[in-house]
Amino acid sequence: MSKIRLTKEFRFEMAHALYGYDGPCKNIHGHSYCLHVTVIGKPIQDSSATKNGMLMDFTDLKAIVQQQIIEPLDHALMLNGGSPHKDLVNASLDQQRLVLVDFQPTCENMLIYFAQLITPHLPHGVTLHNMLLRETPTSYAEWFAADQY
Repeated sequence: MSKIRLTKEFRFEMAHALYGYDGPCKNIHGHSYCLHVTVIGKPIQDSSATKNGMLMDFTDLKAIVQQQIIEPLDHALMLNGGSPHKDLVNASLDQQRLVLVDFQPTCENMLIYFAQLITPHLPHGVTLHNMLLRETPTSYAEWFAADQY
């Protein structure tokens, strides 16, 4: 049986700032992100199974990514919790959607973080193959499981 790759696309709006960066992205700014999540595995070959012929139901993949990434991050502000940005924002936001992470919130680092969030929730026999995170229409980063070993 051949392996199949299944991809679902997600969109969300999020702001961030890159503390210590030497360009304009050191300031709080936002992006319209587009995330492609690709999983790989062998489709179910059991005529008695409700998902016979599927690697995984697109609805199930959507639910995982929605819960782990989109819901917490859509229309949020992500900042490095070790930067002074958080103090300025904490004082002014008063319980708004602030997400503090222990890394510089670059596109590259977000992909590593997303892989950690998604992987434990995938069904048996399905693995995360790759992700693409588009920050602008012309700029994106990619993560591949094969590159992690």
